[in-house]
Amino acid sequence: MTAKKTNSKVEKIESVGEAVSKTEVFFKNYGKTLAYIGGGLIVLAAVIILYIQFYANPLKQEAQGQTFTAEQYFRAEDYDKALNGDGNALGFIQIIDEYGDKAGEAIYLYAGICQLQLGNATEAISYLDKYRTDDAILTARAIACTGDAHSILNNFSEALKYYLQAANHADNVYAAAYLLKAGIICEEMGKPQEALTYYKRIKENYPSTPEGYEIDKYISRIEVAE
Repeated sequence: MTAKKTNSKVEKIESVGEAVSKTEVFFKNYGKTLAYIGGGLIVLAAVIILYIQFYANPLKQEAQGQTFTAEQYFRAEDYDKALNGDGNALGFIQIIDEYGDKAGEAIYLYAGICQLQLGNATEAISYLDKYRTDDAILTARAIACTGDAHSILNNFSEALKYYLQAANHADNVYAAAYLLKAGIICEEMGKPQEALTYYKRIKENYPSTPEGYEIDKYISRIEVAE
């Protein structure tokens, strides 16, 4: 991977991280690769090759090009225009409707985050459920974002499930944020002792994280009330 491509990828991840810090979601734009094994079907293989060369690849490039303006609005935290367009450029919803995942799998993460930031939790879940990536950290963040959506809907048991899944999936410094959310949700559900186990996991395993620096106050709040 060239330095230019690496810098571009880092820039995109950082911009999304800043834009959605409230929901703890990062972004990484992976494109899909088409593959075909002919198995002796030479004629069919030739047709598919022509389809990819003259239709699918140009369409994919066109689709990814359409996301540029929407991404700019996203970085500027103008989630409504990022999602719905500005009357000239398409938003993520229109891009998905017209191109699907040809614009890249991250289009679903973008749309889900925008819906979440606009308070549309049910719609956010529907997009986030379609997001796929091989990156464990990004997968965990999408899962946690789904947990946020369930929290908005007051589906606390579902939110807890997603936060714990995200924490276990990531198992890195980002897991502390998910465990903190899990603990807070448990307190909302009237389960302080379960919350305490998550807070203590943060203290033990992630003491140098922002959550780790402040976790004692959460622990003390429960222990004092006992």
